[in-house]
Amino acid sequence: MPASGCSCFLGLGSNLGDRLSYLREAVRKLDSHPEITVTRKSPVYETSAHTLDGSDGQPSYLNAVVEVITDLDPLALLDVCNSIERAAGRDRTGGKWAPRTLDIDLLVCGNLVSNTPELQLPHPRIGDRLFVLRPLADLAPSLYVPLPFDATVSDLLAACRDNGTIREVPEQL
Repeated sequence: MPASGCSCFLGLGSNLGDRLSYLREAVRKLDSHPEITVTRKSPVYETSAHTLDGSDGQPSYLNAVVEVITDLDPLALLDVCNSIERAAGRDRTGGKWAPRTLDIDLLVCGNLVSNTPELQLPHPRIGDRLFVLRPLADLAPSLYVPLPFDATVSDLLAACRDNGTIREVPEQL
């Protein structure tokens, strides 16, 4: 269990199967990793699916954000997240807009900035997604999101143009 390390925020989402169970299992697996500690969990929100053309009728998502402290570098953390997704039956053959049992995105890891094919930090679409910003603001409204955003989570939420529906659900992680 890391006593110190980098604070990272991870976005969790699911729109297939027992969505809440997939999110809860992801949190359990993250927290059981010897180099990751889940320190905070946002409320869970239900949102309409973001799709390529907005008309494919996908099931709605459950979304949440968790803060973790880890001594892993971001690529190693991404590998852990991808492994948890695979264990949950995540199928990447349908493309980036396909429904999924589990999606775990690295949103922000300290003040790290990365723009490689393997990893982009902060997440390149964080400012466009209400389903990320709302739960992230519940945990860390004054969190600074580095370039290219150079703004706090509160500022990004206030400027977000995503007008999708979002509803907090009573069930929690």
